[in-house]
Amino acid sequence: MCTHGNFRHNGFMNPDVKICYCFHVTRRKLLNFLRLEKPQVASQLSECGGAGTGCGWCVPYLKKMHALCQSGQEGELPISVEEYEKGREEHIRSGKGKPPTR
Repeated sequence: MCTHGNFRHNGFMNPDVKICYCFHVTRRKLLNFLRLEKPQVASQLSECGGAGTGCGWCVPYLKKMHALCQSGQEGELPISVEEYEKGREEHIRSGKGKPPTR
């Protein structure tokens, strides 16, 4: 089961870091959703504030978080916030995804 213990305040260990930038869904929201709703498949994380339904950049990370939580782990992602943001920018710039219009 996912728990919220032992947070550091850098990288993805910070519970308030955004995972879905399109809809501003934080790691905390996703972990709570995983813990409370127990989605059977990763695509059900879209029910958590629309996560993964914008540009698509976060989908692989949502799948990883789901798999880790299914195996009883926290859902830590092996990438820094800076690397994550840069990767998203490149994803969008290369035309692989388009953020929703506001």
